[in-house]
Amino acid sequence: MSYYDDIYEIAVDNYYLISTEDATEAGIPPVELAKLAHRGKLENISRGLYRLTRYVPSDYDPYAIAVARLGSRAYLYGESVIGMLDLAPTDPSRIFVATPARTRRKLSPGIRVKKPGKKDVVTRYEGIPSQNVATAIRAARQTMMDERLLAAAKEAKAKGYLTTQEYEELKREMEWR
Repeated sequence: MSYYDDIYEIAVDNYYLISTEDATEAGIPPVELAKLAHRGKLENISRGLYRLTRYVPSDYDPYAIAVARLGSRAYLYGESVIGMLDLAPTDPSRIFVATPARTRRKLSPGIRVKKPGKKDVVTRYEGIPSQNVATAIRAARQTMMDERLLAAAKEAKAKGYLTTQEYEELKREMEWR
């Protein structure tokens, strides 16, 4: 198998994205990514992050790219989890990502970096590391109105992202405020 075949196997399950970190873990020298980008097989998204030039676009691409730009310990945060799962209307021009690492990378203007909360519960939705819905709704109280968050919680319960107990707890918290 060629390096490109190995890269394809990794990238196809990750929104067609591959980082130099992923390549190194798979035994692929990072210089091979640059070579493949020069040949037109990969597109350089940002420093250390590439995407296959032939890919199937998805509504989740902006979220996957935002998280991937900030490294392997980053995850989708607050309002962006709600927006990605289509639980309530959010501002699509802003994507909130939490990371414990200090960020010095140049990011696109729409990415907002947050510090992880001590009580953050991280899971995966659509293959993207994210806060779980209950934690995301609590975190989004900084940027969204309680009425909209209650509607998001109700929608999350209907879609199976929240248990009845989690929904009732969120409902009490929102109504108490």
